[in-house]
Amino acid sequence: MSSPGTLPHWPQALLHQAADIQLLALDVDGVLSDGTLYFTANGDEIKGFNILDGQGLKQVMKAGVTVAVITGRRSPLTEKRIADLGIRHLIQGREDKRVALQELSEQLGIRGPQIAYMGDDLPDLAAICMAGLGITVPNGHWFVRRHADYCTENAGGQGAVREVCDLLLAAKGCLQQTLEKYLGESE
Repeated sequence: MSSPGTLPHWPQALLHQAADIQLLALDVDGVLSDGTLYFTANGDEIKGFNILDGQGLKQVMKAGVTVAVITGRRSPLTEKRIADLGIRHLIQGREDKRVALQELSEQLGIRGPQIAYMGDDLPDLAAICMAGLGITVPNGHWFVRRHADYCTENAGGQGAVREVCDLLLAAKGCLQQTLEKYLGESE
C-alpha cells in the first residue's frame, strides 16, 4: 500500500466507491478480534480487541459515519467494547447478517451504495455482497475474499478495521486533517 511515514495510496476507483459511505457495519470475530476464542477454567470467554481499530472507529464516527456491529454470537465482552467505543448499533445473535443489515439500513434510511460491510467468513458473505462496499481481511475465508470489493492488508484483530477507517476518511477528504490534529500546536 505505502511505505512507512507516507499516506496510504488506495486505487482511485476504491476511493470513489468509499466516498459516499454513511454506514460501516462490522462483524466481530475475525474482524474486530483475531477470531480466536479463549476460555478460562470457569468457562468465561476472553478475546482481545486492537486499540488501533478503536481509535479509527472513533475518528470515522467523528467524520459522520454511523458504525454498527452485527455478530452471530452473543458476548458480554463485545457489549462492553462496543459501549466503550460509543457505538450505538449492536446486533448480536443474528445468523442472517444480510437481513440484519437490511433491517438496520432501512431503520437508518441508508441505501445499499452508502453501506460498507466488513466480514471474514461465510455468514458474512451475503451482507458483503449487499453492501455498496464489501470488505474482508486476508485471514478471511478464500470464498469471501473472492467476492469482496476490498481485502485489507492487515489481518482481522490486527488493525484491519483501522485500515478501513483510514480509507473512509481518505475517501471523504479528511484523513490528512484528522492526522494533523495529533501533531499539536508546536509543529
